[in-house]
This record gives sequence, structure tokens and C-alpha cells, in this order.
Amino acid sequence: MRVTLAQHLRAIIMGPPGSGKGTVAGRIVAAFPEMQHRSSGDLLRAQIQKGTDLGKEAQTYINEGKLVPDDLVTKLILAEIPETGSFLLDGFPRTEGQAEVLSQHVDIETVIDLDVPFDVIKDRLTSRWTHPASGRVYNTGFSPPKVAGIDDETGEPLIQRDDDKPETVENRLNIYEAQCKPLRAYYDQKNVLNRFSGSETNVIWPKVKDFLDGKM
Repeated sequence: MRVTLAQHLRAIIMGPPGSGKGTVAGRIVAAFPEMQHRSSGDLLRAQIQKGTDLGKEAQTYINEGKLVPDDLVTKLILAEIPETGSFLLDGFPRTEGQAEVLSQHVDIETVIDLDVPFDVIKDRLTSRWTHPASGRVYNTGFSPPKVAGIDDETGEPLIQRDDDKPETVENRLNIYEAQCKPLRAYYDQKNVLNRFSGSETNVIWPKVKDFLDGKM
């Protein structure tokens, strides 16, 4: 049965890396097909692939190992926000400054904030091992290789990506928290922040769906 939102809902989803944000966002747009999903990462990659002026400018920063500046990301997202209907912004805004610029163009009615304990995320991310040639990913917690450290199909050694090493994961989470604390406070003051806590996506998702069902 197709579920529809009785009103236009302009929403944001946020959560630390490894929180399951992408999975929850996917389930939201599957359950509510009229909700248009706008991911800052996907949009940026599309602009780069198309070779647009904005994409070329972003690529220069990426090539230098720098973050794409706030104003460039903001310009991209504002150009892609639907003029009508419901939408879900994913990966934007990341800072209070971006949120303030966004508020000048559209009223955000709901912020879905995924609250997953950092210890759970660290364990989840640092348990990932990859076969570099194929991209196959294993997790020592719930989908380990048949032989520790070895790819099931080729017998070649697995590696742990730099992004998945404990010190890197902890640094990413600390940066996220420092960046998002003022953003969370900004939306909390506007009474649109809704936190959903849990250690697993399958625990958090029903809470999110019940909440969105209540918006019908």
C-alpha cells in the first residue's frame, strides 16, 4: 500500500558517519515515494561527472585534498531543492552557517537526527576489512571472511582502509560532533529537531517511520 504525506514535508536527515544514515534515508524515500531525496554527495559527484562549471570548481579543491567550501556546496544544494512537494536533504546543511542560508530560502519543518552511541559506530566501522581489487567488504562482527584476513573468492589478503582504522574513525567522529553540536542546537531552538536513538538501524527505523506516519 502506497503511503502518502498529507502535507508537504521539508526535512533534513543527519547523523554521524557509520550511523546508518544512508540506509534510513533510503527507507524513508521507499516508504514515502513522494519525498524527493537530495544527497549533497550524490549531487556533487553528478556535477563533477557532467563537467559543469560548479563541478570543475569543486574538483579543484578535491584534487588538492581540501574540503569543498561551504558557499560552493550551498550554491549547489539551493539550485537542486524542489520548488514544490516534500523533500529530504541528506548531508546538508553541515554547519550552522549553511543552515542559516538555507532558512532564507526554505522553511525546514523536521530534522531527523540519528543518535547512535559512538562506541557502537567505532566498533562497526573498525570491524570492516576490504578486498582492494574487487571492493568486497567484510565485517568481523557479522559477516567475517571464512579465513581471517583472507578474501573468500581469491584467497588474497584483505586490507583495512585508512578511513576504517580506529584512530581515523575516532577523529572523524570528533570532527562531526564538534561541527554538528551548534547545528543541532540551532534546529532545537526552532523546535524542529527530532532525535532517534538506538544501536541498530532496525531499531531506529521503526521509530522514524512511526514519526513520519504521524505527519500524515
